Amino acid sequence: MRRREFITLIGGMAASWPLAARAQQTTLAVGFLSPGSPEPSSFLLEAFREGLKEASYIEGKNVTIEYRWARGHYDELQALAADLVRRGVAAIAATGGTISAQAARAATSTIPIVFNVGDDPIKSGLVASFNRPGGNITGVNTMSPALETKRLGLLRELVPLPGMIAVLLNAANPDVGIQLQEINAAAAEVGQELRFFYASNESELEAAFGALVRQSAGALLVGNDVFFTNQRQQIVALAVHHAVPTMYAFRQFAESGGLMSYSTNLVEVYRQVGVYIGRVLKGENPANLPVVQPTKFELVINLNTAKALGLEIPPTLLARADEVIE
Repeated sequence: MRRREFITLIGGMAASWPLAARAQQTTLAVGFLSPGSPEPSSFLLEAFREGLKEASYIEGKNVTIEYRWARGHYDELQALAADLVRRGVAAIAATGGTISAQAARAATSTIPIVFNVGDDPIKSGLVASFNRPGGNITGVNTMSPALETKRLGLLRELVPLPGMIAVLLNAANPDVGIQLQEINAAAAEVGQELRFFYASNESELEAAFGALVRQSAGALLVGNDVFFTNQRQQIVALAVHHAVPTMYAFRQFAESGGLMSYSTNLVEVYRQVGVYIGRVLKGENPANLPVVQPTKFELVINLNTAKALGLEIPPTLLARADEVIE
């Protein structure tokens, strides 16, 4: 090789080194915080990644995701959030409810946070307003506790004289008090008798169903909880086995064989969280990104399960269903 060609080659390589270094630096790390477990949440992760992709971020290409799962141990969320901050992530997706969002917010006041929560984020102190959240946090509000009146009404329409309706909640969830308040208020409006049963692990689920059957529950309302969503196969199987007409918080229960659900689209919620994470990675200020609120709620009825339970779905209820699974 001639001397001039060699110098040109070396010069070209040197010029490319800063570019390579900059390309390496463009791979950002994002934190994903959840009180749940990875395996039953795979469909939500897929939606989250799809949202990131819409913002031109692809896991393993120009973004890495640091996953932190509490696996039902809500008291570990604070430490998991703090670990993400120590890792120096560029943004945090705080999923699965207010407790995750509060843990992330307590861990950092500078790293952008995108949440999905069921209860009012203004009342819980997460944001200043829906249109201008302020601070380093914004996200999606599923309004799940506020839907309890509608869920209870739909359940009573399906089972007109249920007698006592059982309510299944997770006492380990710090947000359980909000659910209690909303469900009691909904029952008071229509004069419905309720009894509450609690479970935070698989054996307690078995015991709760045994107890509500012994107490002759005419129907069951399952609260919104990440643990319940993770254990949806077990809960649906128990409800069908004990022939208890049951209303669930999300469509994934009906898709798994549950009788009926009324909710926002959870897949769309996680996709939107991914989109917002992508926007803050590109430099948008979360303080100026409005909290997303649902514009549509889905009623899903599993007709196969209704037939197995010997239930006749009222035509008016079927006509209002967004989806009927047969």
